[in-house]
Amino acid sequence: MANTIYNSLVNRKQKGQKSFAVLIDPDKVNEQKINELVKLCINANVDYLLVGGSLVISSNLDEVVQQIKKTCNIPVILFPGSPSQISSYADALLYLSLISGRNPELLIGQHVISAPFVKQSGLEIISTGYMVVDGGAPTTVSYISNASPIPSDKNEIAMCTAMAGEMLGMKVVYMDSGSGAKKAVTESMIEAVAKNISVPLIVGGGITDPEKAYRNCKAGADVIVIGNAIEKDASLIREMALAIHSVPVNTI
Repeated sequence: MANTIYNSLVNRKQKGQKSFAVLIDPDKVNEQKINELVKLCINANVDYLLVGGSLVISSNLDEVVQQIKKTCNIPVILFPGSPSQISSYADALLYLSLISGRNPELLIGQHVISAPFVKQSGLEIISTGYMVVDGGAPTTVSYISNASPIPSDKNEIAMCTAMAGEMLGMKVVYMDSGSGAKKAVTESMIEAVAKNISVPLIVGGGITDPEKAYRNCKAGADVIVIGNAIEKDASLIREMALAIHSVPVNTI
């Protein structure tokens, strides 16, 4: 399958264009909520929709993706918390390898099990170096992964981890402080990572206001992912989009 989504990420990065992705957790939406969120995303010119969560307990992933696809043309990318979170109705899959941890199951073990199903799905596969950063509070992702996050003040660890991920062939790097984090990834850590990798850098977790999203982009993030804050106040979508899309190109 053509690398349509990946190419768009790379092209936007090369042009210095910052992207906004809204994360939708299938456990927390119904048809009405999906329609409301999608309408807001269309009006705000959101670039990507991520679907998934650390602990998806419902069985309606296909239905959620289909409902989104039926109502908009925004690319839908799966952000899976486990190998079972696969829907062939999406456009692409972030194939996550937890490079910040030392749990072999999340580095390669679960991928071996899921590979045949992922291959058969027909999805565009985007290999992703996933880095969990300490967000100041226990998160679902840290509990499920059984792996310690990168300390929030250890920029050099994050930098070297991201560099290793890129050299191992990861197409993108995703830094995440987790859903409901008390603090987001610091701008100094984002800058340290961004300056030392050439692949697109995605940043999420703990970003609760447009100013923070803007500063993260200025520091070097190519894509900002926001989920929990929007679950609490969907009207933030427009403000976040305006902030992210207003970042001048080539600011690093």
